[in-house]
Amino acid sequence: MRQIDRYFLVCALQFLLVATLFGEELRIATYNLNNYLVMDRHVGGYWRPDYPKPANEKVAIRQVIKEASPDILVLQEMGSVDFLEELRSDLGRAGLRYDYAVHMQAADPVRHLAVLSKRPPQHVVKHTDLDFKYFDGRENVKRGMLEMTFDLGNGQTFQLFTVHLKSRFTDNKEDEQSQLRRVREAEACRNRIVERTIDRGLANYMVVGDFNDHPASSTMRRFYSRGDLEIGSRVPAADSRGEVWTYFYKKESRYESVDGIVASPAMMRYIKAGQAQIVDTPSALSGSDHRMVHLDLTSGEQGADAASAASLQK
Repeated sequence: MRQIDRYFLVCALQFLLVATLFGEELRIATYNLNNYLVMDRHVGGYWRPDYPKPANEKVAIRQVIKEASPDILVLQEMGSVDFLEELRSDLGRAGLRYDYAVHMQAADPVRHLAVLSKRPPQHVVKHTDLDFKYFDGRENVKRGMLEMTFDLGNGQTFQLFTVHLKSRFTDNKEDEQSQLRRVREAEACRNRIVERTIDRGLANYMVVGDFNDHPASSTMRRFYSRGDLEIGSRVPAADSRGEVWTYFYKKESRYESVDGIVASPAMMRYIKAGQAQIVDTPSALSGSDHRMVHLDLTSGEQGADAASAASLQK
């Protein structure tokens, strides 16, 4: 290769690198897969013990993921590592390749957190040691919390914290709908997030996942502030019709906003239009009772009003 050709090749590669870091948007999505695992379930009108997620539901889930095509896909209610690899392999055959996969098992032996990513994480921390006082004893945060650090461009990084808080099912009559337990889980996660970010002088972070509670709940307020300390704001999210629900509880025909993203004040300026989108394509509820939520990060600030607008939700 001639020297001048080599020079232009190097310049082209440098240009592509800069474009990747500063020109592309980075899409982050959160998606509860509704038991992508083996369990007792009704399938085709029959009771099936120890049965995997039905094939038609897996197809619908892949359709949702492929249509949104997130760069970083945060998952809840994932089964074993084998199921995560199955999903990654099936997505790859459908043309959506994820080179990086992280699986996390905490106190819950069945339902786990996971992340599929096109971008390499710089750091991964699995917080399985989170616990809290609960009545006369102590309990662990059931699904723990997964922390990953990614490149944001322009010499910046951000931390992504993944959670799946306790559901409303309870076997403790003193804690109706597990409200107290969920708040305590949120506090334990929130305190660790503060330790890992604000206490270390780090300003760019997001909390992503299934919070199992509505945006104005006591649970969610734990992620917005601690006393006078501002922690973050819930990123506004809506579908193409302006509807804001993310979960359909079929048994009671109830729609709720339990999935979403909380962003730090510094992180809000990187969120495109200062808001997230809820997927409402035809297959959105065919594979799961939750709808995917995603947002796009950009290298530039998306308006000084984004953070202040989101803060109105508190």
